[in-house]
Amino acid sequence: MADLPGHIRACLHTGKLAFLAILVSGGIVMQILACALYNNWWPMLTVIMYVLLPMPLLFFVGSDSHSLLSESGNSWVNVTKFLTGASAVGSIAIPVILKHAGVIGWGALLLELSSFFILVMSIVCYIGMNDSDDYSML
Repeated sequence: MADLPGHIRACLHTGKLAFLAILVSGGIVMQILACALYNNWWPMLTVIMYVLLPMPLLFFVGSDSHSLLSESGNSWVNVTKFLTGASAVGSIAIPVILKHAGVIGWGALLLELSSFFILVMSIVCYIGMNDSDDYSML
């Protein structure tokens, strides 16, 4: 990538950011559609988990995102992994529990789970971009 001209490199960086923005926007739209199409706003409870999901990463890990992928003995990294995992499981469990209780239908459940999948894919793409490019926020 170093031997590409500057304008092509800038275009590729812009394309990656646009793809990431489209993924996040698509996840948010699917979340809202799960509520609006069925006139039932209970699935918005998962937004709480979406807000809580990155908080342990921001508070405990800081700028060292490589420690999340390694076997470290640091207790704060282990707490971060546990809280992030609990938030991710809660993001899946809330719509499933609402479906089991009969509060939402199958369509809303599928839209909620696909919204979660799209948002997770955007996080994975961001981490991939963070490792190789200049978009370091973590």
